[in-house]
Amino acid sequence: MRNVAYTRAVDVQDAIQLMAARPGAKFLGGGTNLVDLMRENVERPETVIDVTGLPLDRVEERADGGLSIGATVRNTALAHDRRVRERYPFLAQSVLSGASGQIRNMATVGGNLMQRTRCPYFYDPAARCNKRTPGDGCDAIEGYHRDHAILGASPSCIAAHPSDLCVALAALDATVRVEGPDCTREIPFTRFHRLPGDTPERDTELRPDELVTAVGLPALPIAANSAYRKVRDRRSYAFALVSVAAAVAVDGDRIADVRLALGGVAHRPWRARVAEEAMRGAPATADTLQAAADAELADARGYPGNAFKIELARRTVVDVLLGLVAREGAR
Repeated sequence: MRNVAYTRAVDVQDAIQLMAARPGAKFLGGGTNLVDLMRENVERPETVIDVTGLPLDRVEERADGGLSIGATVRNTALAHDRRVRERYPFLAQSVLSGASGQIRNMATVGGNLMQRTRCPYFYDPAARCNKRTPGDGCDAIEGYHRDHAILGASPSCIAAHPSDLCVALAALDATVRVEGPDCTREIPFTRFHRLPGDTPERDTELRPDELVTAVGLPALPIAANSAYRKVRDRRSYAFALVSVAAAVAVDGDRIADVRLALGGVAHRPWRARVAEEAMRGAPATADTLQAAADAELADARGYPGNAFKIELARRTVVDVLLGLVAREGAR
């Protein structure tokens, strides 16, 4: 049994100062991932700093017509916020696709951004894992890797990012506001999470002494015609094999604009910019959508146990986009 110190921050600056005074401490939100990792001895902080009492639990209007989501907003509250459901339906759908109702009631938006991979070798201290112990090796490559990455992986790590919410946020061009001892930063969401490269132990661009305080959603009319599709082994409480967050605008018989991101396929939520570029201004046909999906997945690489995900991703992308094009055309 290890002793862990617990302290509760009274405001954002107090949280940052407590972290600076306790190197290696961890911020505690809902605890739905951190507590699991502590139980498995994967995370071993000497101190946890409870930030659930900070005044960051509101969804607020922005001057540009978008929304600001506080880091301690619970996932359930986010999914049922009327403004989110009306303006960004795929964001609400992504939240409701994740975990269970009980976990969504506890989990926070900031914690969702910071959750770590569910790779079984990462959770097993007896296994080799470069993410847990840099330089140790990766047992997933030669072992069980059915749920692992097909895009952006490296010889050091083939783990996939587990979040549903983050896939929709990547498609939305969201931003992450973080505060540290010296400054407040706004990080584009698509740059917040990292690909593994040679440093898979670094999941995000967040500095050790920084705290996520909010996520910003831009005013994005295209998001009103959006959908989130999650393909998984069972209907509830399962992580995605492949997920798709998409929004489409059609002008006449052509695709005027599109947003597309994939989950379950990479070390971070995968913004499908190649596919988006291929679709903008092109005829709103099945052939266009298929060609765009093919272009995005041209560099996808699988291992024997997960190569099926390439075709699964291709078909899911096309099916979701066809549905949105048909819905837009019926208006």
